[in-house]
Parts: sequence; structure tokens; C-alpha cells
Amino acid sequence: MTTSTAEAAVTLDGVSKVYGGGRSAVAALDRIDLAVAPGELVCVVGASGCGKTTLLNLIAGLDEPTAGRLEVAGRPALMFQEAALFPWLTVAGNVDVALKLRRVPRAERRARVDELLATVRLSDFARRRPHELSGGMRQRVAMARAFAQDADVLLMDEPFGALDAMTRDVLHDELERLWRARGLTVVFVTHNVREAARLADRIVVLTSRPGTVSATVPVPIDRPRRIESPEVSDLAGEVTGLLRQEVRRHAGAR
Repeated sequence: MTTSTAEAAVTLDGVSKVYGGGRSAVAALDRIDLAVAPGELVCVVGASGCGKTTLLNLIAGLDEPTAGRLEVAGRPALMFQEAALFPWLTVAGNVDVALKLRRVPRAERRARVDELLATVRLSDFARRRPHELSGGMRQRVAMARAFAQDADVLLMDEPFGALDAMTRDVLHDELERLWRARGLTVVFVTHNVREAARLADRIVVLTSRPGTVSATVPVPIDRPRRIESPEVSDLAGEVTGLLRQEVRRHAGAR
């Protein structure tokens, strides 16, 4: 899918990020060009340390590019590998925090929390605390909290990486359902190429550090998809081959 920057939900034009200065400077990203269309689900893959998390932090506004232009149309929300819930609050309380930060009037918050928990199928767990939930349920709470931020762009940093395969598969279905229902734009970072092939409209492959876009792979597989399907497996093998080439190229350059 080709997206012009004029219609993009997320635009990175020659974006670079360097930490530190002088001899101790570390280049994390180098002249990244990427446009993500409204409603598109893009997965970003690459070797460890290639700048995937840095890329999300820049899009989220948690950090500033050293060079280049970055624009986000709408409000971004960031989800991490760990749900990062407040252990002393209930499920409902954790979602309500995001509404409070947006200064939503108290009279409106209760109904909005109920709606969000229903969206992620956790209505019956509103009064539970995080330690009473499974890992998958905690990530659903994190999704509800992200939606409470009224996000247009959902940024996901390996959100299912710590979960078992069965739970991860269920949450793939949940994410796809919510993505479609809400028309969200999603940028999803993962080291799991099968996960990327299962979820993405496009897969963006980053080089080893400093990260830049080495390939963009469209995913022409009809939805719904299964992670164990031959089509997903074949595409995952293609992307894995690209990653291996990049790792070998980087090793040879040292």
C-alpha cells in the first residue's frame, strides 16, 4: 500500500535520532521515511537494538527527532509489553485514570469506563485488581486504557511478547476486532515475524542500528487469518529471509 504524506495518519520524512554527542554519540535511527495511512495496521520488525522502540517513542511524542520531519494526525496512545497497571487500583480505576487526565467530567466517566470495559470484554472484572487477572486480561485493560485516551493512532511495543501462544492468539483476534470497529491506525512493533504476517496490512523491516527502512512487504492475505496458516507461514519465511540478510550484512560490515 502506497500512501502519500498528504493523506497519512503518521508521516516520517528523513527522521533521524542520535543520543549523546561527540565520540559517545549513538545513532538509533537514520533518515527514516514512512507514511502510514488512516486505518492501516503496520507492523515493524527488525533485529534487537535496531531502533523499533525509539521509533514508537518519537511517534508518541515522548522524544524528539534529531533531524527530519514527523507528523501525527490525531491523538497517539502507547501500549507496552508490560500492561503497567496501577496495582492499588481496580480494573475500572485503571481505565478511569486516563479519563481523569483528559479532564473528562466525573459524571461522564462511569458510563465511559463501563463502555470501554465492555469493548474489551471485561465488564465482569471491573472491581478486580491487576494481581487477580491473567496476563492476557491485564493487556486488555491496557487496551481499554489506551482507548480511554481517545486515541486515533495506537502504538504497540511488543504488547503480546510475554504471553503464551494461546493467549497471544486470542488477543490477535481481539486487536483485529477492535481495530476494525474503531477505524484505528496501528503501528505495531514485534520481533515475531509470524505475528506480523498474521496482523499487518504492511510489514516494515528495519536495518540493524542505526535503523532505517530496508524493505516494505505488503500482506495480501485475506482476513480473517490464522497464525498457523500456510499463507502466513510462507510470508513469515520471506520476511525472516530479509532479516537474515540484514543481520549478515551488518555482521560483515563490522
